[in-house]
Amino acid sequence: MSLMRWIVTYGCKLGLEVMCKIDVRELDKVPEMGPLIAYTNHTGMLEVPILFTQLVPRKKVTGIAKVETWKNPFLKWVFTLWEVIPIHRGEADIVAIRKSLDVLEKGYILGMSPEGTRSFDGKMRRAHGGIAILALHSGAPLQPIGHWGGENFGSNIKKLKRTDFHLRVGPIFHLDARGERITKPIRQQMADEMMFQVAKLLPPEFRGEYSDLENATEKYIRFVN
Repeated sequence: MSLMRWIVTYGCKLGLEVMCKIDVRELDKVPEMGPLIAYTNHTGMLEVPILFTQLVPRKKVTGIAKVETWKNPFLKWVFTLWEVIPIHRGEADIVAIRKSLDVLEKGYILGMSPEGTRSFDGKMRRAHGGIAILALHSGAPLQPIGHWGGENFGSNIKKLKRTDFHLRVGPIFHLDARGERITKPIRQQMADEMMFQVAKLLPPEFRGEYSDLENATEKYIRFVN
């Protein structure tokens, strides 16, 4: 790790731990190295720096973020330093996919949020099917990470109150197409099955689109023993 990246990473980590009470006990379930796609629910900007700073330096970590983030000069500098991959939402961003496949091949842990946009109330939204394409093409295992508490950060900081940030980590699995042709509906079913794995980690009030766990299927999920 370069000196500047070390300074920024640990400066952010210290600042976040001052502003938040972070429950990191389950992050030990994340492997020491990749390839791995670690995916989460998306409630705001808080989970990205928290997960990144808590997982490095013992793990090679990067992630995917919307390209609009690079319009902010400070975030552009930090995310470039952290090697975060910009992606154009709502389209097949071949460049972002290639970069993602490259970092996975190099043994990185790649973080992403399949919902594509944040939920300010903390409730899950329906995921997009793009993550299934990346998982199938890379062959990388996936691991769900659920979090809550960050949705209160804005109101808490105004009151000079620390935010309780909870993290839960699920089991590692592979996507298995079972020899079927990967149509758009199947990609969506895969993404939904993946997000139900996140929903199981969250309190019921945050499950949103994935509230009814009785609808959860695991047809395309093959857990790692």
